[in-house]
Amino acid sequence: MDKPVAIVTGSASGVGAATALKLAQRGWNVVINYSKSEKEAQETQAACQSAGAHTLLAKGNVASDDDCRAIAAAAVQRWNRIDALVNNAGTSVFGEDAKWDNIDAEVFQRILAVNTLGTFQMLRACLPQLKAAKGAVVNVSSVAGALGIGSSVPYVASKGAVNSLTLHFARQLAPDIRVNAVCPALITSPWFDKGMGEGGLEKAIAATEAHTPLRKPSTPEDVAEAIVFLIVGAPTITGELLMIDGGTHLGTRR
Repeated sequence: MDKPVAIVTGSASGVGAATALKLAQRGWNVVINYSKSEKEAQETQAACQSAGAHTLLAKGNVASDDDCRAIAAAAVQRWNRIDALVNNAGTSVFGEDAKWDNIDAEVFQRILAVNTLGTFQMLRACLPQLKAAKGAVVNVSSVAGALGIGSSVPYVASKGAVNSLTLHFARQLAPDIRVNAVCPALITSPWFDKGMGEGGLEKAIAATEAHTPLRKPSTPEDVAEAIVFLIVGAPTITGELLMIDGGTHLGTRR
């Protein structure tokens, strides 16, 4: 009961799973959230438990306010506290599905519902406990929201909105709660691999290695390290949009 508690949405795999594990290794208890990938979520749970954490597996779609409130309530019932929230759950469309003519209102709204509305709803659901703990929120955004590039127009719009929400809540919730965002570019994660289709991730990695200043994409662990830093090692940082993009925002390397 004395350990701090973090909720990490979308933590069955990729950045979310890496973040949950790194927090577990630092002595945190973690809520592992998933919407579909139960097997992968159980694997993340086992890894966190092996690291010494107590865990809670919470199925729920952050696009649903009822699900968000249920996830927060489960953490409170188990530990009576929430010290950190990582809004990592996200979705997009890729390839042919991302072409303008193939994006209808339903697709646009579904992406906004998970990426943007879900971020707001989870923060609201956790707010009393985060305030009591003088806790931290980290929103997993994207360079898409800062640079206007990305897998699809609704994804770009949703992450731009996440960045704006981050700044808004950093002001509104200070001094009790710190609110920051990380903005990765390409990540070598299952989400990118599946979304980009056969050979897509390899092509994107090659382009990143050829054109970005640091010549390499991020791993899920790279992004997780930054998230954990903003939770446990940055007591005077709030309202920051941290670019984790190998220098992508600097432009093409000469």
